[in-house]
Amino acid sequence: MSGNQSRVQAIYQITNREIKPFNSPKRLEEMWAKDVFTLSKMQECLPKDVFKSLQKTIKTGEPLDLSIADVVATAMRDWAISKKALYYAHVFYPLTNSTAEKHDGFVSVQGDGSVISEFAGKVLVKGEPDGSSFPNGGIRSTFEARGYTAWDVTSPAYVMETDNGVTLCIPTVFVSWTGEALDKKTPLLRSNAALNKSARKVLQLLGHKDIAPISSSCGAEQEYFLVDSNFAHSRPDLLLAGRTLFGRPSAKGQEFDDHYFGAIPERVQVFMQDVEESMYRLGIPAKTRHNEVAPGQFELAPFFESANVATDHQQLTMTILRKMAKKHGFLCLLHEKPFAGINGSGKHVNWSVGNATQGNLLDPGDTPHSNAQFLLFCGAIIRGVHKFGPLMRAVVATASNDHRLGANEAPPAIMSVYLGSQLEDVFEQIRTGEIKGSQLAQTMNIGIDTLPVIPKDPGDRNRTSPFAFTGNRFEFRAVGASQSVAGPLVAMNTILADSLQWIAEKLEAELNQGVELNDAIQKVLQEIMEKHGAVVFGGNGYSEEWHKMAVEERGLANLPTTADALPSLRYKEVEELFEKMGVLSPVELESRFEVYAEQYILSLEVEAKLVVSIAKTTIYPAAINYLSKLTSTMASLNNIGIKLDTSAIEKIATLVNQLMAEVEKLSEALEKEDFVDTEDHMKYFAQTILPMMNEVRKYADALEGEVDDELWPLPTYQEMLFIK
Repeated sequence: MSGNQSRVQAIYQITNREIKPFNSPKRLEEMWAKDVFTLSKMQECLPKDVFKSLQKTIKTGEPLDLSIADVVATAMRDWAISKKALYYAHVFYPLTNSTAEKHDGFVSVQGDGSVISEFAGKVLVKGEPDGSSFPNGGIRSTFEARGYTAWDVTSPAYVMETDNGVTLCIPTVFVSWTGEALDKKTPLLRSNAALNKSARKVLQLLGHKDIAPISSSCGAEQEYFLVDSNFAHSRPDLLLAGRTLFGRPSAKGQEFDDHYFGAIPERVQVFMQDVEESMYRLGIPAKTRHNEVAPGQFELAPFFESANVATDHQQLTMTILRKMAKKHGFLCLLHEKPFAGINGSGKHVNWSVGNATQGNLLDPGDTPHSNAQFLLFCGAIIRGVHKFGPLMRAVVATASNDHRLGANEAPPAIMSVYLGSQLEDVFEQIRTGEIKGSQLAQTMNIGIDTLPVIPKDPGDRNRTSPFAFTGNRFEFRAVGASQSVAGPLVAMNTILADSLQWIAEKLEAELNQGVELNDAIQKVLQEIMEKHGAVVFGGNGYSEEWHKMAVEERGLANLPTTADALPSLRYKEVEELFEKMGVLSPVELESRFEVYAEQYILSLEVEAKLVVSIAKTTIYPAAINYLSKLTSTMASLNNIGIKLDTSAIEKIATLVNQLMAEVEKLSEALEKEDFVDTEDHMKYFAQTILPMMNEVRKYADALEGEVDDELWPLPTYQEMLFIK
């Protein structure tokens, strides 16, 4: 079958596909957390003293009483079996941004050959998967396979139901035999503990007596693309790399902004509703869905949850999106830039800090200039982002996210803080030492009699900022769509914990010298703005003027690629930060640099090999076939005296030769092996291999615009983006 014939057949199958309406038989209240071993379910099936002990651990973070493990395990097993589960799995999150799980049966063979369902407390609390094949960045040797999973009681167990069975899933941490973190959950839990400790000190100095445990919260907006599987299966680059390595832009892209917030295509809405029902059953609070800016792009956003649970739920969300896409005949693309020339996908991480007694500690109230508690926490964040901007860039650094950051669709790679006009004015007053007041919220009269007067926020939003205050939280907009949110949360929690500790020490020193509390607070905040106010920026983050000003005048780092950003994990001040806060040891931090650097290199290596393969075996034959047909037709016409311009043939021949010349250069460049170290290896791929790949693409995409569509073998952008 020719390339075009397979595309035509794909279009026929898509356009004639029967769309079955989604009709859920249940109300939301009936579905909600149906597949989760919630506190209410625990209370129903556990003895009162056991439940109280477990509840205390979950709510206050106190150590788990191991004496209750057997009782809890039995109740959890019985609940899972009632849901038809035959297996259980310790679920953990290795350093690959993926989700890992090992399934074990409840079965236990007895001496007489019979079997019983068994799930002991020691099995619930600790598992021992063979984790030797997971990247560990040198923490252990390849032959050292032992690793432990340990139950995270603060994140609820659940059952995952598929067409092939039901499995009890238990969220766990994953550590080495010597105790180092091999996963993303362990540092997140440590960072939350560090944040609680430092925030508590500041609140105590402010006079608070009753202080509930303080934790961060997260709401992660997930962007994604859907491509029909009939097209995707004909695109090796989408299947193996998650993005199109070739593809001429469609005549129409996102120029009209007609897709953004438009009517959701019927087939996509059925998919979305199926996704949401699965999420509701797992207690994931999906709230918002809509079309995004690019054609074929969509977004899903949940309510806020505690950061640890939100991270687990985010991993589940990505799993559900991929699984449901397959069910509905789509391929779900979470890559940050699956299509060149149109917007890519991010994962805006909305982050806040609070507790049950003091509430949201990032809520400025109506008069933020007099809200000392808010000003201290906000000032701590300003200090942290300024001191550790390169770290903030490093935790969103991947080969795929590099395509998105810095373009006019995503924040720049320069880390800055947007406060809004009201707060920026307040902190500028603090810098000068003359606090006069806050800009007041106003009202907006739209001019339509039937509409009420609408409250107007005291500050607008800035979509070009990587780290923006949005009312009662900060939104980290530089996070990539395919990433785990754990890394960014660990960084934000840790730099805030460090700054709050610094603030507490400064305040204590001032108070010990007899300075009044309000005067001490103003002095500390003024020092923060004098030393770290350069990171506050409310203008256009896309502008060349800002890039120049940020680096030359304000001393902020501009780290455009992962090869530039990841080495900041090795900075002495970053190592000291994580060690001092008890979040990552130097060994654990170095392991993350090695793992993430290796992932970057491998990602680009896979892409480069695909570029060579597709160019040689798919695009080149199609171009030669067309060239041969053109030449033959020209010769036939010449024989009967019809002379035609041969410039088209010459142009195609030139493009083919240029294409293959660049393919050969890329093939030879991939053979290089003598690198000084990992950083040198990354820079080689960033500075040499990636530009070569782009050169090959340039000629291939040019050929797509010249070769007869009947012969072009790859589904086009127009087809993949607009046919649903």
